[in-house]
Formats: sequence, structure tokens, C-alpha cells
Amino acid sequence: MTESAPGQDPTERFPKPDFPQQEQQHPGWTGPMDPPPDHGEDSYRGHGLLEGRKAVITGGDSGIGRAVALAFAREGADVLITHLGPEEDEARETARLVEEAGRRALTEACDIRDEKQCRALIGSAVQEFGRIDVLVNNAAYQMAQPEGIAAISTEQFDRVLRTNLYGMFWLCKMALPHIPAGGSIINTTSVQAYQPSPHLLDYAMTKGAIVTFTHGLAQMLASDGIRVNAVAPGPVWTPLIPATLPDTREFGKQSPLGRPAQPAEMAPAYVFLASDRASFITGEIVNATGGTPLP
Repeated sequence: MTESAPGQDPTERFPKPDFPQQEQQHPGWTGPMDPPPDHGEDSYRGHGLLEGRKAVITGGDSGIGRAVALAFAREGADVLITHLGPEEDEARETARLVEEAGRRALTEACDIRDEKQCRALIGSAVQEFGRIDVLVNNAAYQMAQPEGIAAISTEQFDRVLRTNLYGMFWLCKMALPHIPAGGSIINTTSVQAYQPSPHLLDYAMTKGAIVTFTHGLAQMLASDGIRVNAVAPGPVWTPLIPATLPDTREFGKQSPLGRPAQPAEMAPAYVFLASDRASFITGEIVNATGGTPLP
């Protein structure tokens, strides 16, 4: 019998804090990050799990969204990713990775806080793909306020809710007529839904709502053969971190594995939930928290 290679120690597989202190303007960019995020460029190997699927991924320009787009493409899916206007260069890099995998890549600037832009996005996907097999609601907004609730302006509160909740709601509603039986919706929630950090109060609130929305929509669509699940990441090293947190040096150190996740470590959960290997899984939250226990 051939002896298989041992697994990698998860505590040592990727960089651990302390990281250099770094700050960026929102929405943040991949290039200046130290250490650079790993999206699976050199490590993800596809197995045809999503052959021929058509996927829409919001916030697919960087971070978790880029890793998911790359993994979906290497599994055989064509991908449309959304980005904010200033993130066009980042989106092009994601598109390059998708096309390098031999799949079709579309990019669209879309502020999902705007219902009309959400409708236009779904229209573009249907026009180009004919259908939507997988909708990944990944785009999100957060801004830390260490001074507490008094420092959360109505403008910030509105932006967090409209990005994290309204956009997801609109896109699901608009995409459903174009998702066939066998299709799926995957939402991105967070460890913050269960263990909210005081400085991310408004963000954590929306992530809790995403859990409830996922559970409810899954029951609503089960008889139509459409599955709805979510992934709850713990700390993940993405451009959102230096763009929204005041101190990046010890980011992720609190996780039992002693480090933040890399985006590449999140992508397999999305692939699994989108694939037929998860055909009897709906209404579930896949917790990818580095060991932080959740309910």
C-alpha cells in the first residue's frame, strides 16, 4: 500500500501575526497588503465539480470573492463578478485568473445598495449566460467604530444595512426566476453573527440577519429544488481589513488556530455548497472560524 503524504499543520500553513501595521482607504486593494493574501492561485486544483455552471459572485474582485471565483472557474463554471467602480483593476485580475482556467469571466461595476443596479446586474447575467445556477451574495461593508454606538452615524448604519442586507434581498428576489432546480444560493455571513465584536456592532447585526434569512429562504425554496446555504468565516486576511480596522498587527491572533484565514481557505466551502455533493444540504451555515466555537 502506498503511503499518502501527511496533511499540513493548519497553525503553520499560512502567515501568523504579528503583521505590519497598515492602513488603506476603503474599499482597500490587494497589492499593498503585507503579507499578500493567498486566493489559491498556486494551490487550488479543480475536479470538475461545477462543470458548465453559470455563477454570479458579488464582491468578486478581491478577498473571499476572488478566491471563490477562481475555485469555481477551476471546477468548470463561468463566472460574473461584481465590483465597485474604484475596484475595476482588481476585478480585471480576478477575470484574468478565471480566463486562465479556461472559463468565461464577466465583470460588472455594481453598487448593490441600489435596487436598479441589482436589477441590471441580474439582467446582464441572464443575457450573457441564459440562466444563473449559483448566486453568491458575498459583497459586504463594515467600518469599525471603537468608540461605540454613539460613533455609528446614520449614514454608516444605512450603508451597512443596504450593502449587507438590501442588496442580498434584491438579488435573491430578482435572480430566482432564472435559477433552475438544482441551483443554489450561497450567502456570506460571519462569526460576528454569533460572537459580535462591540466595535463592529452594525456589521455583526446584519450578519446575524443573514443567518435568519438563509434559514427562512431555504425552507421557502426547498420544494423548488433550490438550495440556500451560507458560509460563516472567522477572521480572513482581505483588503477589507486594512481598509476598515484601526489595528492590523494582531488580526486573527484570537482564533484558536492563532492566525487569520487566507481567502483560499474559504473557497472550498463555497464549492462544496454549490456542487451536487451537497445535494441534501440546505438551510445550513458552514462555520469556517479557525476553531472559534459557534452555536
